[in-house]
Amino acid sequence: MIRIKARVSCGTRLRSGRLRAAFVGRGCRFRIGGDGSRCRRRLPERRAVRRVERQPSRRVLSIALPTVWGATAIAYKLACPLAQQSGLGARILTSAVFFVVGTGLVLHVRQVFLRELRLARQVAGAAQSVLLRPLPHSVDGLRVAAAQLSADRGAVVGGDLYDVIATEYGVRVVMGDVRGHGIGAIGTVAAVLGSFREAVHDEAELGSVLRRLERALVRHLGERARADHPSAGSALTPAADSPVAEEFVTVLLLEIRGDGELRAFNCGHPSPYLLSGGRADVLTAGESMPPLGPFPLPAELSAAHCGQLLPGEALLLHTDGVEDARDGHGRFFPLPAVLAEAVRTQPVSPQAVLQAVFSRLLRHAGGSPADDVAVLVLRNDRHHVPRQQQEPPVVHQVT
Repeated sequence: MIRIKARVSCGTRLRSGRLRAAFVGRGCRFRIGGDGSRCRRRLPERRAVRRVERQPSRRVLSIALPTVWGATAIAYKLACPLAQQSGLGARILTSAVFFVVGTGLVLHVRQVFLRELRLARQVAGAAQSVLLRPLPHSVDGLRVAAAQLSADRGAVVGGDLYDVIATEYGVRVVMGDVRGHGIGAIGTVAAVLGSFREAVHDEAELGSVLRRLERALVRHLGERARADHPSAGSALTPAADSPVAEEFVTVLLLEIRGDGELRAFNCGHPSPYLLSGGRADVLTAGESMPPLGPFPLPAELSAAHCGQLLPGEALLLHTDGVEDARDGHGRFFPLPAVLAEAVRTQPVSPQAVLQAVFSRLLRHAGGSPADDVAVLVLRNDRHHVPRQQQEPPVVHQVT
């Protein structure tokens, strides 16, 4: 049985191992962040200090143990009278001694390699956690729960990205999907997320945030093209015949204001779901634009008004790896049906929705989805939001 390493952010409540059991043996690695309050905070700094303090003694042991094994074999060969005899019994005994010594050396080398592998995984996990950091369980009155599952075994972060940040202009949310999946897409994820985390505080208009994301992506792709083909010169954008020119990122950019008003830009990303009144409806975030990368953004950008997120209502954002997951018979994952079943219990629990989606998804895909998967749930926990007189949100009821 393959054990799955779960990464649970502080503030996450899991029901007595139900979610953990659903992921054991699936051959995947996932991370969860958000909802609840029962979580024991780990102290990585303290553990890191202890590891550093133990490293000198480990180095001594790694040198001393092979030396002892080798000295034992040499001493037996040179000093033991039985080793000098040529009889059958003496040969069997000599072979047994060298077999034991060789086995000890192999086991020691294996233990050293496993220890180095664990350390490398810890360092990689820490680096990836900085990139796609666990979300707090609440952001400016919004209950948040998020989960990400990488298609590459051993990777915590893949080609999907998300973040939720409270700013003076409202809570701003990004959900994106980089072309490709797994570790190869991490560089693009870092470029887009880094730009988002700065732009949301600097730009008053949501359209300006989107334009900053586009510029960051273009710069990143240009740097990749120059690294792959130094003869390309110092052009800021990759050449049309470069493989990097085919890279793109789908982005769903949301802004949730203090009164619950929703504004959005959708660049080729799957539409979110509005979870309200025991139903799950597709929320159309305006006219979809092409993904970032292949085509420039329009000169004029106007965010789509998507109504209000009232108290108790929730939004579910996801990447296409959810609905595109197939079972052994080639059938797609029935996300609308799963959501409709998950929201029957009121009020909507973001963590319960995540648990339902991921447990059903892993069973549907046989434990190893072909693409990266990310899901983000936001529930409005503000006490009172006045309903504004404006156009109702565009929703498509899921039957």
